[in-house]
Amino acid sequence: MRQAGRSLPEYRAVREGVAMLDSCFRTDLVVEITMQPVRRYGVDAAIFFSDIVVPLKAIGVDLDIVPGTGPVVAEPIRSRAQLDQLRDLEPDDVTPIIEAVRGLVGELGSTPLIGFAGAPFTLASYLVEGGPSRDHLHTKALMHSDPQLWHDLLERIARIAGQFLRMQVEAGASAVQLFDSWAGALSLADYRELVMPHSAAVLESVADLDVPRIHFGVGTGELLGAMGEAGADVVGVDWRVPLDEAVKRIGPDRSVQGNFDPTLLFAPREVITAHARRVVEEGRAARGHVFNLGHGVLPSTDPDAVSHLVDVVHSLEV
Repeated sequence: MRQAGRSLPEYRAVREGVAMLDSCFRTDLVVEITMQPVRRYGVDAAIFFSDIVVPLKAIGVDLDIVPGTGPVVAEPIRSRAQLDQLRDLEPDDVTPIIEAVRGLVGELGSTPLIGFAGAPFTLASYLVEGGPSRDHLHTKALMHSDPQLWHDLLERIARIAGQFLRMQVEAGASAVQLFDSWAGALSLADYRELVMPHSAAVLESVADLDVPRIHFGVGTGELLGAMGEAGADVVGVDWRVPLDEAVKRIGPDRSVQGNFDPTLLFAPREVITAHARRVVEEGRAARGHVFNLGHGVLPSTDPDAVSHLVDVVHSLEV
């Protein structure tokens, strides 16, 4: 489950005094933090510990992850002259990260490792806005006022994201996930015309590696069909749309991932059990179903509640 480790006391212990981006570039911390939820919960796959802005940082973009805020870019990109800083990602840029992937594959044994990258729209939003945004004002203005610059920007980001995913798979990752955290801010028409081709390019860039490709967004109920068309093998669904309804929108040829509401981990155990069973039943409508949360684990989540959820899912018949 995405960010499964960040609610753990052992996670807070190893991260104490270490900035988020610094931890993402330290091989020892990446391995340890990735392994923590696998050891504690016995989940069926490990989620690589990183952040979606890591490849941008690696190529020299001046950004930082500010506690309580998120990624902050020193000089937002809003002109063509600024595109030159978005060069290709080279293996030497992320040597500690690739070493972490190799180390994890050896330590995990038969447990798969899922790599990931940020999708072009979400990364572009951070770069254009300069940080997290509720309304994506500058981003949408750029999309419509200078669509050629927008497409050129997303083309560069897509190439970087694809390179990052490819390096992870070549180092041993068994699957990859493309996170489009902010795509839910778009209309279907804008998504199809201005975003979907670039997400499709990322997914296509690793198609020859023959690993499952997951495409996930938040608040993307209206976009699920298009997200499936972008080429993923699995479409992630947040908690807002039941999985059986999501299958109707996505189509029968793709599997689904999701979609337990992470806030329900704060509810009594019987509520967790009932909702987990419902998600599994609704997921039977799909070609395949990867049980997961509909978004990340909230930092204040009780680890015992997550243990209970995992136990419940493992107790159900496939």
